[in-house]
Amino acid sequence: MRDSRETLVNSAFVVGHPINHSRSPLIHGYWLDKLGIAGSYTRLDVAPEAFAAFFSDLKNGRFVGGNVTIPHKETAFRLADRPDERSRELGACNTVWLEDGLVHATNTDGYGFVANLDERAPGWDRIDRAVVLGAGGASRAVLQALRERGIEEIHVVNRTVGRARELADRFGDRVHAHPGEALDEVMSGAALFVNTTSLGMDGMPAPELAFDRLANGAIVTDIVYVPLKTPFLAQAERHGLKTVDGLGMLLHQAAPGFEKWFGAWPKVDEDLRNRIIADMEAHE
Repeated sequence: MRDSRETLVNSAFVVGHPINHSRSPLIHGYWLDKLGIAGSYTRLDVAPEAFAAFFSDLKNGRFVGGNVTIPHKETAFRLADRPDERSRELGACNTVWLEDGLVHATNTDGYGFVANLDERAPGWDRIDRAVVLGAGGASRAVLQALRERGIEEIHVVNRTVGRARELADRFGDRVHAHPGEALDEVMSGAALFVNTTSLGMDGMPAPELAFDRLANGAIVTDIVYVPLKTPFLAQAERHGLKTVDGLGMLLHQAAPGFEKWFGAWPKVDEDLRNRIIADMEAHE
């Protein structure tokens, strides 16, 4: 009788709580089929109180690795044997893999963010000034990615300025913190605006913002991708600005993990994008 670990040697997962909403199985399943790789990718719903035991069991070799999503990203970072420098600075990871009997961890959210902009708005990084709305977990990855891309002036605006200041302290002197009421002023002359909040998600209201204050040719992007055209993107389009939706971030952040688990770097193509959009529309 074959060892059960052998039958699952090319198995990966996404773990969260809840997890039914995750489209990661669609993404990785598409790539496995496209590349002709024998493997599987499964959703796992694990409650917070059971997560430490689940994580410990990863060393038994049942899985080659997986993705970690809300609410487990920070706990997974703390439990990983070998978190990399990127996840250490963020204090959270979204991708783990088994190597030499140890659980390694990284965070690919920032990679997904800039790869999406590179694809949809080439040359976007030839700017001096960016504004990031929100100071949650997603904001951390965006700020880190903007700093690493060399953006000289990055302004993070949050309803409670204390959280924004924490991020400015974490990511260095190129990041400047502001309270929510300063947003209009901070937007003046900026060439990139990034929404990292949940405003506008799934029918949630979103305030009218002063997109007319942005620089000529500015780019507006939103990490929210349901709906695909968020209220902020619609506002920006009315002002004639270039917009980049958040779906590409989801797709591109998945690629590094796939390569770690299955040994090939997958392509984010229009067919994959269209399949995810069709699934989103089917579940509206």
